[in-house]
Amino acid sequence: MSANLYALGAIALWTTFASLGVLLKHVPPFLLTGIALLIGSVLALPFVARDRTQWKIPAATLALGVYGLFGFHFLLFIALRHAPAVEANLVNYLWPLFMVVLAPLFLRDVHLRTVHVIAALLGFVGAAIAILGAASGAASAGWSWGYLPALGSAFIWASYSLLTKRVPAFPTAAIGLFGLVSGVLSLLCHWALEPAATLLAQDWLLLAVMGLGPLGAAFFLWDRALKLGNARQIGILSYLTPLGSTTLLMLVTGRALSWSIGLAAVMIIGAALLGTRAR
Repeated sequence: MSANLYALGAIALWTTFASLGVLLKHVPPFLLTGIALLIGSVLALPFVARDRTQWKIPAATLALGVYGLFGFHFLLFIALRHAPAVEANLVNYLWPLFMVVLAPLFLRDVHLRTVHVIAALLGFVGAAIAILGAASGAASAGWSWGYLPALGSAFIWASYSLLTKRVPAFPTAAIGLFGLVSGVLSLLCHWALEPAATLLAQDWLLLAVMGLGPLGAAFFLWDRALKLGNARQIGILSYLTPLGSTTLLMLVTGRALSWSIGLAAVMIIGAALLGTRAR
């Protein structure tokens, strides 16, 4: 139960990411992510100040952390540049399904049961209804190569989440080091790929909220959840993220909630209950 509570805390913070992103849509995405990750890494400093060994981790563990935090965002932003945003976002939300079906391949003594697959598929269909229903009326496009990096980003986050249970145990404060290195890499991508931007005081305030929340504390909570809990159950719970994110985004933009949100809520919550009760 404590693992699920940590996961729900991370999910609650991640649901605010899209709404904050709308408010900061004028900020180039790699600049936004780089600054927010650097701000999020500050959360680890009090622990590191008391014990510097918190950041003394094997190079392979650091590489895994950068693979997860930087690789996920890098491929997602590439996807959003070259594919319709709604469809690319939906492909990206295959990651909870990947967490469930790939768990036996990455983790020892973890077996896949039919109930977990059914719950994961039910959650994905619910996420699809929430995302596509919220975007009804928007122009849709056919196949785009941008879906491939979206699929890659989903695989990266799922495999990172599972592999953190395979590497030697590391302090949760090490997530701050992952964020620090990933933030620097994101800023380098901004310098190489994006135009320069000027940030206002309000932008810095929103970036601080994003950095301390969905791109900061959420990663620490997620790590604790994975250390303590069942990866298959946590993966299924994660479908609450697109539901909450879409609902909050509609409220922020003043759009009325639709029948699709209600149906998606029933499916995703049903999937979560089914998955978390399964052994």
